[in-house]
Amino acid sequence: MSIIPDSYTDLLERPLFGHLGTVRDDGEPQVNPMWFSYDGEFLRFTNTTTRRKYRNVTGEPRVSLSINDPERPYRYLEVRGRVERIEPDTEGVFFASLADRYGLHMDGPPGDVAHRVVYVVRPTGASYQG
Repeated sequence: MSIIPDSYTDLLERPLFGHLGTVRDDGEPQVNPMWFSYDGEFLRFTNTTTRRKYRNVTGEPRVSLSINDPERPYRYLEVRGRVERIEPDTEGVFFASLADRYGLHMDGPPGDVAHRVVYVVRPTGASYQG
């Protein structure tokens, strides 16, 4: 049985902003809107090694993602998971694929491409409503 019900995968397949929750080194939560992709097994996010979120996930790899349906605001999906690996994206290939998914035209890689990474998250649990 899949952790994410088929009736909620549309929220992962559509280019919706997710809110990624991480835990800071002082134990406080941090939640930020993020682009993401889902391939049926893993969630993927892009970020840089220079940001707080990178320190958060390398110190505590458990994360959560919340997405609500903009057409039915009380319908939501929350996915809990673990950052299984962090992959380099120093040429910005994954960033470019997300930019395309979210309709942002890019004339080349972002300025912080040398520090770009991809968080690969394996879902471990989910909650949903609606």
